[in-house]
Amino acid sequence: MNMAIDEAMIIAGHEGRIPPTVRFYNWLPGTLSVGYFQKAEKEVDFDAIERHGLGFVRRPTGGRAVLHDREVTYTLTLPETYPGLPAYVQEGYRMLSEGLLYGFRRLGLDAEMTGGYEQAAGDGLHAARQIRSAACFDSPARYELTVEGRKIAGSAQMRSRGIVLQHGSIPVDPQTELLFELLRFPESRSKERWKRIVEEKAVAINEALRAKNGREVTLPEAEEAFRLGFEEALGVPLVAEPLSEYEEELAAELVRTKYGTDAWNRSR
Repeated sequence: MNMAIDEAMIIAGHEGRIPPTVRFYNWLPGTLSVGYFQKAEKEVDFDAIERHGLGFVRRPTGGRAVLHDREVTYTLTLPETYPGLPAYVQEGYRMLSEGLLYGFRRLGLDAEMTGGYEQAAGDGLHAARQIRSAACFDSPARYELTVEGRKIAGSAQMRSRGIVLQHGSIPVDPQTELLFELLRFPESRSKERWKRIVEEKAVAINEALRAKNGREVTLPEAEEAFRLGFEEALGVPLVAEPLSEYEEELAAELVRTKYGTDAWNRSR
């Protein structure tokens, strides 16, 4: 349903039925999502997903596997003609990610936006540049958010029907152990090596806050910080509204025909 709603927002935006929109949401149950191009049957342990009572879905955007649990998830949709939005995807990604940057700083974290792999490189990153794991948080990409060099949010962007959609995962509490139970690796040593890389190169909000000042935040507190962060970055007030009836109907149909089907979720 969450991925269906995101696509419904693209369609409704293209048809001029909704304004530019920022959406915050959670997942029930916790869900593993894979990127559009990932080979799910090869990389995902579906028995483990069932054993843990989790959901599974393929995103319409690229990237790698993300476990959506104990996190703030966001989606931002707006026309490609939105004032000030760069035509190039990477520069547009930088602009739209500024809301996340301001949100992290409102939570008291010294977040920074990376300029690319080399800028964020550490001793263990060379291998990650050469062969990347099935997990999303193994290293920061260009214009992603880090705290003390560790990736703290994962986002992806697509452009369709004249609409830009960017959505992403902002972990509030770490889920690395469970994530790696859900992924397949050629051998146990490979899995343990990649898990260590992710633990070294990624951090959740409450991990970073505990290390800095011993405090933690709740999911609603984190969501509010990013709401204010997007207001600051975009220079506009956000007005709270429910999904339109049209979006809900579209999403239900997309669940039935696409995101709720094995034909879509296991297609690669």
